[in-house]
Amino acid sequence: MKAEPKHYDVLRAPVITEKSTLGSEHENTQVTFKVATDATKPAIKEAVEAIYGVKVEAVNTLILKGKQKRFRGIRGRRPDVKKAIVTLAKGQSIDVTTVGA
Repeated sequence: MKAEPKHYDVLRAPVITEKSTLGSEHENTQVTFKVATDATKPAIKEAVEAIYGVKVEAVNTLILKGKQKRFRGIRGRRPDVKKAIVTLAKGQSIDVTTVGA
């Protein structure tokens, strides 16, 4: 499957945190991505398979609600972010630390 521009609209960026790297140490490798808020699980699966050339077993999503913050007395709000935890098939892997570098 060839990666199309719409696939790059679905996947925004990989999430590289201590918690997300623990997911990559599982038997079935897990990779976490920030995705578009209107992205569906089948669209995320299709995008990951097209861009990285791997087989996806499962996609779990969550929406991180934005916090209320103050900056110099002015109230603001961080945007909501949707994340996708992608479980890859056995033997498959994605090294997100070197992608795009």
